Amino acid sequence: MLVSERIGQFFVEGDSGRDRLEYTEYGSGDAWVVLLHGQLMPRRMHQPLARALAAEGLHVVTLDLLGHGRSDRPADPLLYSMTAFAEQVVALLDHLGAPQAVIGGTSLGANVSLEVAVIAPDRVRGLLIEMPVLNNALEAGILAFGPLLFAARFLPFTVNGLRLLTRPVPRGLVPFWAGIALDTLDQHADSVAAVVHGLFFGRIAPSSKQRRGITAPALVVGHPADPIHPAADAAMLAGEMPRATFVRARSILEWRATPDRLNRAAIGFALGCWQTPGRARRAGR
Repeated sequence: MLVSERIGQFFVEGDSGRDRLEYTEYGSGDAWVVLLHGQLMPRRMHQPLARALAAEGLHVVTLDLLGHGRSDRPADPLLYSMTAFAEQVVALLDHLGAPQAVIGGTSLGANVSLEVAVIAPDRVRGLLIEMPVLNNALEAGILAFGPLLFAARFLPFTVNGLRLLTRPVPRGLVPFWAGIALDTLDQHADSVAAVVHGLFFGRIAPSSKQRRGITAPALVVGHPADPIHPAADAAMLAGEMPRATFVRARSILEWRATPDRLNRAAIGFALGCWQTPGRARRAGR
């Protein structure tokens, strides 16, 4: 089934001025779903899932958070935090005129979704969480993003050089996920340093007490053998939230390479959030 796709933009006001955020809408109607990308990745990473959800009648929006994709990329680390990202999602809902949405995302996007559920619980119809970054990911996160912060801050030619190499490659000539990788490498050193700095030294996720207070239905997907997003974090989160269902992916690549099973789980969950007010359909494991 073909669905309409539209690109839009809106602006958020901050201490340093006005910043532009860009998004893509898929489908139409009042059953809203917002999908959020991983750290430094573009919103286009969720295009396949967005199309699958929209084909079932859901109104899906993918957003480039500040510092990512085609949104503005200021170089001030004070602009980047989980709370600031969550406020951008609420601003998106206000811009769209959406009273509520199923909020979901991957990695960074998963944590931002949890933050939205804490700061604006009345706007969250449900949570679609993949690869949350919580207690068990601390050491791997430091090892992964510490060198990136150092390189972007003190060896900016490494980040900017990758951008010069990857930007000329036509995205239409490479496989979809290769294009996403190229987009992820298309960075400015100063904004990368700001994003990683802001997140590195800020709050990564709501506290366990706050997570236990999230009453929205949730579908939590965890991956095996993923040190930065350990399945133990996803399982722990599903155990903390009173209305969560945990689904274990068969591999890190399942939702990218063979997405049908997890797409069906996500579609069933999102439709359940809208078809039965206040109750989520428990998606198949």
